[in-house]
Amino acid sequence: MNVYPLKSISIEEAMQKQFELVDCITKQFSGSESLSRGDLGVNKENNQPLTTGKVELVLKDFFQTEDAILVRGAGTNAIRYGISSVIHPGGKLLVHDAPIYSTTKTTIDMFGLTSVAADYNHLESIEGKLKQNQDIKAALVQYTRQKLDDSYDLEEVVHAIKAVSDIPVITDDNYAVLKVSKIGVQCGADLSCFSTFKLQGPEGIGCVVGKKKYIDIIRKMHYSGGCQVQGHEALDVLRGLVTAPVANAIQAVESEKIVEAIKNHTIKGIKNAYIANSQSKVIMVEFEHPIAQKVLKEAEKLGALPNPVGSESKYEIAPLFYRVSGTVLKTNSAYLDTMIRINPNRAGSQTVLNILTGSICSAEGDE
Repeated sequence: MNVYPLKSISIEEAMQKQFELVDCITKQFSGSESLSRGDLGVNKENNQPLTTGKVELVLKDFFQTEDAILVRGAGTNAIRYGISSVIHPGGKLLVHDAPIYSTTKTTIDMFGLTSVAADYNHLESIEGKLKQNQDIKAALVQYTRQKLDDSYDLEEVVHAIKAVSDIPVITDDNYAVLKVSKIGVQCGADLSCFSTFKLQGPEGIGCVVGKKKYIDIIRKMHYSGGCQVQGHEALDVLRGLVTAPVANAIQAVESEKIVEAIKNHTIKGIKNAYIANSQSKVIMVEFEHPIAQKVLKEAEKLGALPNPVGSESKYEIAPLFYRVSGTVLKTNSAYLDTMIRINPNRAGSQTVLNILTGSICSAEGDE
């Protein structure tokens, strides 16, 4: 199978992103404020905790965009707010011709949007769909892969859309932020949406960065105090973002080592292994026999995580051994029994290889 994973930044590039973020923090926060837990409630100055407002300024500067806002509901709600700020219910939304991530589909259905699918792997398909449907009001582009064989370049897709139609483009940057060199808004999109929980941050906090005119609309939806992200949560977002790029870069290096070891036939019973974005950048392991479910059961006994929490959240330290994603299963249901995905998380390659070897031996012993 041909796969086209996103290019990860190097450890050196990740270090630079860490340094840039810390520099942005020092320009907004005094030393004492950095050591605090922030403030609470709706401040009369800007209708939100002052600390949260400062964190949003840091994010705006770091991502080099007009504005930023933290929202409740993680990445799902960040996308939901983003979509609602650029398109009215019942409108037409351009999407990729592939299985749509389940929570995003829920948003599309909730707003009664009509999806118009173009194959983002072929830029002429985008041009054709936009010319055939001139009433399309916005476009959604998922940064990571919806199908294993997706090969599109997000920046090229954004430019192709803008070349034909001056519609707002929203990018779903989940699983890509601080792993790749640029996020959606840095590639020409109007809004980028992602979960900070996937970036070592607090539970349930999402982020939208991009054009101020759209984020102003989202702010109006957050008038009540109960909607506000509190100061201590906003600071925890920053603390997570600082540690995420280097940790993710190390993870990418270890993933390469694992695949190289497997391809050198160090583990029996494996038909193939490769790195793919599904949705995180993971190792896809295909077995010679339909033992995937047994391997997952045995791997958990050996210390592997049996399920994701937030996908690379602060809780996910041990490697994740898990079934392939629902969108991948829609393309081939047989993968449920023949393939698994592995995310090293904070583990080294040898730990992952040890668990994989042991779980295969135990699974095949049950045959």
